[in-house]
Amino acid sequence: MALTGRAALVAAVGIVVVLIAPEPGFALLGWLFVLAAAITVDLVLAGSVRPLRFHRSGDNLVRLGQTGTVELTVENPGPRRVQGVLRDAWPPSAGAAPRELKLDVPAGERRRLVVTLTPTRRGDRASASVTVRSVGPLGLAARQGAHSAPWSVRVLPPFLSRKHLPSRLAKLRELEGQHPALVRGQGTEFDSLREYVVGDDVRSIDWRASARRHDVVVRTWRPERDRRVLIVLDTGRTSAGRVGTAPVPLTGDTGRAPLESLTPSDQARPVPGWPRLDWSMDAALLLAALAARAGDRVDFLAYDRAVRAWVSGASRTELLTALVNSMAPIEAELIEADSPGMVANILSRAKRRCLVVLLTDLNASALDEGLMPVLPQLSSRHLVLVAGVSDPAVADIAGRKATAEEVYDAAAAEYTRIERRRITARLRRHGVEVVDAAPEDIAPALADAYLALKAAGRL
Repeated sequence: MALTGRAALVAAVGIVVVLIAPEPGFALLGWLFVLAAAITVDLVLAGSVRPLRFHRSGDNLVRLGQTGTVELTVENPGPRRVQGVLRDAWPPSAGAAPRELKLDVPAGERRRLVVTLTPTRRGDRASASVTVRSVGPLGLAARQGAHSAPWSVRVLPPFLSRKHLPSRLAKLRELEGQHPALVRGQGTEFDSLREYVVGDDVRSIDWRASARRHDVVVRTWRPERDRRVLIVLDTGRTSAGRVGTAPVPLTGDTGRAPLESLTPSDQARPVPGWPRLDWSMDAALLLAALAARAGDRVDFLAYDRAVRAWVSGASRTELLTALVNSMAPIEAELIEADSPGMVANILSRAKRRCLVVLLTDLNASALDEGLMPVLPQLSSRHLVLVAGVSDPAVADIAGRKATAEEVYDAAAAEYTRIERRRITARLRRHGVEVVDAAPEDIAPALADAYLALKAAGRL
């Protein structure tokens, strides 16, 4: 049982009238008796919420930043009309609207209600419960009850770097010879012979053909197809830090909301960025789409101290769907990544030589203690590319020196940048390719590095 706002208003008005009556005490008792009787009658006549039945339908997948709909069908098998309000409870990050819906279901009938979801975080968002308040005909009292109506919506990564795909595909077509282009390098499929020009790799000279032609000729190479690319996502503690500015602006502590839903003052205010994990996912999706178009086989591994996701053997048409579905529920774990375990997993899953793309933070202390001791095991068997998302705020702090406090902050920021350059140089001395870019640039930079390896014949 629950009293409505109308009951409180009627009670307040009645008490005021009673107080100005000649005999307030007797009148008050009478008024309270009448009000109690009216509430009791109203409660008896209100439709029961217990026999209500609920059925759901609608979207199961929604991309972050977009809107989905979930339909809720309410069936009333009871003998009385159920009229009142319904609240469909979802987690705040699901962005459910409206919060309350008007409900009017005659006996023996059903009604369909629609809830729109604008999620603000990746992952699985499940409905908690459905609460119905059935109000009596007088509007003084209501029956209330909660029901379970399970439904889950998976919020997928937005893949904002998709806009860079057409330009990188054009470069890829040039490498594959669909447009005129000069492709140098070795270790790929032989294409043809041509005359030597300044700048060609002397290792590509065909000495026998040069002797026959009495001129220096070189072999040209076609980028080899059906190579393997293993994308490894570090989901340890260093991937949890927020960097840059969120492409989908944030609201509250952790949620994200579409830009059009913010006021002009909110839009002008800097908002926290995405976690490094989300930027890395976006870069991984662009690389996977590009490599799949190039005819390469793409596998995906997410790891910290255990395997969080593994995608292998997906076809070109199914790859992106498989990746976004596996990435959606992954969250950064606040634990130190087990680099020896990660390398062991990579070596056990990749028997033949391939390109291993490790998306992690180029944190000097973490890499010194974790990856660097076991890196030779990996780089001796595979071509390794390490990609890290830098924090633009560090460069900004390093440039501020107006006050004594800012000078100290700038010194700390500059030390961080030096350590980052040091670890990058160490990685390259081990034969590892390194991509270190700002959040908004990491996806296209990683794609360009992949194309450069293709053009150089290293894939």
